[in-house]
Amino acid sequence: MSAQAQRVGPRVLVAGLFHETHTFLEETTPLERFQVRVGQEVLQAHGDGSPLGAALEAGSRLGWQWVPAVDLRATPSGTVQDDVLEFFWQQLRRTVQTAGPLDGVLLVLHGAMACQSVPDVEGELLARIRQLPPLQHLPVVGVLDLHANHSREMALAATALVAYRHNPHTDAAETGIRAVELLQRIFRTGRKPRYLWHPTPLVWPPTGTGTADDPMHTLAQLAREAEGDGSLLAAVNVLGGYSFADTYWTGVSFSAVVFGAEEPARELLHRLAQAAIRQRHRGNQVPPPLEEVIQKILATPGRPVLIVEPSDNIGGGAPGNSTAVLQALLRHGVEDAAVVINHPEAVAQCWNYPPGEPFSVRLGPEPGPLSAGPVTLEVELVQRSRGRFRLEDPHSHLASLVGLEVDMGPCVTLRHRDVWILVTSRKTPPFDLGQLRSQGIEPTQRRFVIVKAAVAHRRAYDPIAAASFTVDTPGPCSSRLDRFPFRRIRRPVFPLDEPVELEQAFSSAG
Repeated sequence: MSAQAQRVGPRVLVAGLFHETHTFLEETTPLERFQVRVGQEVLQAHGDGSPLGAALEAGSRLGWQWVPAVDLRATPSGTVQDDVLEFFWQQLRRTVQTAGPLDGVLLVLHGAMACQSVPDVEGELLARIRQLPPLQHLPVVGVLDLHANHSREMALAATALVAYRHNPHTDAAETGIRAVELLQRIFRTGRKPRYLWHPTPLVWPPTGTGTADDPMHTLAQLAREAEGDGSLLAAVNVLGGYSFADTYWTGVSFSAVVFGAEEPARELLHRLAQAAIRQRHRGNQVPPPLEEVIQKILATPGRPVLIVEPSDNIGGGAPGNSTAVLQALLRHGVEDAAVVINHPEAVAQCWNYPPGEPFSVRLGPEPGPLSAGPVTLEVELVQRSRGRFRLEDPHSHLASLVGLEVDMGPCVTLRHRDVWILVTSRKTPPFDLGQLRSQGIEPTQRRFVIVKAAVAHRRAYDPIAAASFTVDTPGPCSSRLDRFPFRRIRRPVFPLDEPVELEQAFSSAG
């Protein structure tokens, strides 16, 4: 009996590489900023609420034998240093060389990672995998974030990729399970699907990619209806793209995993692209400047009233240290609010003050074109902590990145009059109410809550909000895409080249 026949279940190589890269930031992201798991450590993600953790659970239930390689995850930030990709690749290649026979590969990716020398990391990685003799002919199935900037290289090298369907990403773990089920289908039937992809000449800011609103809502409905037509169309992905990465394929695209005839699937992707182009202006959602709506915000009754600041969107790569909204509230005499500011130096300064004793602290970045500048406040220390909390909502958008356990680094909770300020050492997206509650701030008791996000906060905050206002402020994640110096992106592309003959661009985009 052969070694293959003696095996209980398929042997599947598993790896994860997850980073959403803001290429317009001056900073670079080193390996030290990543959570690193190598070899058997990768299996520690089992049950952590992430796509990788859910995939590991699902594969184990099917009797798979996991061959763990490497898992790297980091919060969105600036261009990743080249040695991060090379570290990942060396670990994966070493695992392949010593693994023995394999039946397939499962990857948990983001889809919008960029390195200094490699702007399309996922495309490069998949191409390298196809060049390794042990993996050349194996099925390679991967998970993508809904904000992936899907490239032609990814489409050519992958057997199949499945993306989150919702933004906020409440189905990230479910998508890991769907990827496992798809790979199991390939094992069971012996049939590999075709993977089809269609780009568009569109780029939308994160504010335009929420799936509760159009255009993403309608596009997702069309995709789900198509999947329901029969089992031969295994997955249809609606990818909103990530606008703060200056890469050739940045933007909206669609893809499909097909076990049947290709032509109907290609026609579907074409229709989806046409529908996106028709609704392109609805996807280009740019909020009004804060000063234009501040009086309306202040006059809105109830609590809490959310003031959403996508320009400092931590989940989009921003530093989370803007004081623009805080300063505006203070100028208008507001004394009942809550805000989170990422400022590790301020945490260190405040750490040793006795609770209740007043002192002055300077918060926020230096003045600049993308900054409202710092603010100096007289505050008192309410509490200090190590900044760890467990998600209240296991389906939080944040679980797709870090799992259920969150580490904000050392934190201090400060109070300026009745304005509560949580100061963190590690920027942490505001996607779960446990962030504030774990640090002594009850958001439902505050008149105003400042939220540094675009869309992904909505699952947590919308149910408790009396009202919500999204505003434009200075910051590196502005929804005004014409503010960014794009150089690599294909042209023409909306909204950078509006007005433009988009139908002509669309016809040549593939």
